[in-house]
Amino acid sequence: MDAVPREVETAVVGAGLMGSAAAWALARRGRSAALFEQYPIGHRAGSSHGSARIVRRAYADPLHVRLTGRAMELWREAEERSGRALLRMTGGLDHGRSGVGEIAAVLEAQGLPHELLDPAEAERRWPGMRFEGRVLFHPEAGTVDADGAVAAFTALARAGGCSVHPETPVRRIAVDGDRVRLETAAGTVRARRAVVAAGAWAAGLLGGLVPLPELAVTQQQVFHFPRRGLAADAPTAVHHTADPVVYSLPGGRDGGPGDGRKIAEYRDPLGAPVTPDTRSGAVDPRARERVADYVRRWLPGLDPEPFNEATCLYTSTADEEFVLDRSGPVVVCSPCSGHGAKFAPLVGESAADLAGGGPPLSPRFALNAPRG
Repeated sequence: MDAVPREVETAVVGAGLMGSAAAWALARRGRSAALFEQYPIGHRAGSSHGSARIVRRAYADPLHVRLTGRAMELWREAEERSGRALLRMTGGLDHGRSGVGEIAAVLEAQGLPHELLDPAEAERRWPGMRFEGRVLFHPEAGTVDADGAVAAFTALARAGGCSVHPETPVRRIAVDGDRVRLETAAGTVRARRAVVAAGAWAAGLLGGLVPLPELAVTQQQVFHFPRRGLAADAPTAVHHTADPVVYSLPGGRDGGPGDGRKIAEYRDPLGAPVTPDTRSGAVDPRARERVADYVRRWLPGLDPEPFNEATCLYTSTADEEFVLDRSGPVVVCSPCSGHGAKFAPLVGESAADLAGGGPPLSPRFALNAPRG
């Protein structure tokens, strides 16, 4: 384990996707940095674990589409520099009675490749899936290995001179003029800047220190289903008029030797607010049954009995936007409202820019942005 410095230019708190990406970005710039994590690197207590998260360019919002372009460039750079395969490009599908046309219009305006299909054509092309409404296919989509990304970012950061401190909780952050003091399990660390990428723990560390918007933490659930006809590399899919929205994707390592399909609801409608300390970690059987019923109706190429299930935390703002801004010497890096994994290296790059005095990525991500 690296020796904990007493002084450092930038301290990064939280070694999930966003924090480890920020540490790598700082190291790329030759900045003195230290990365602190309360658990072992790659832990499963927060929001950054698992072998498959969706990456895609498709949004009904031009800003997010543009940002995904830079994020994709950085994902490729991370793969090249680390020697690890992080992306699995399968293409992506969006379908439903609403929302699809708006996404297609933005992709068209941005000059990104896509096709609009009717359900019958889509079902011929991808046996084992059923569709409703218009079906949008976009090739620049797939999955990212979140566990692999955290490992790659952390290794690249360390190779660039960032010290890494797992199992070293930051218990308190205080601002001393234009500097920051961190009280850690290994003693006090002073820094010119602190990048706080603590996800569900952010409010506890930053409440009263910076003007945080209201953050809601919920426990979400994911399931893996055996394939019995659906191709392993079938595109990721988002069903917009399911209630709630349901997404599916190749499961990677978590899908087992048969590469089972990962299915989840975007925001469990029965999910109650939790904290990292009060979350149960247990899957709600009502969610399991809802998702299994969905599979029976819309994914006949899967066995409708899940063989693997897990929980994770979402930390969200009222408008489902990111929080990425600086207040004095403290950079607030995310939360990302359940859709930030695809942007991780870009969020890290922006956090490093903010720590160096650069401008925010977007006014919409500001601490004082109107939300709701």
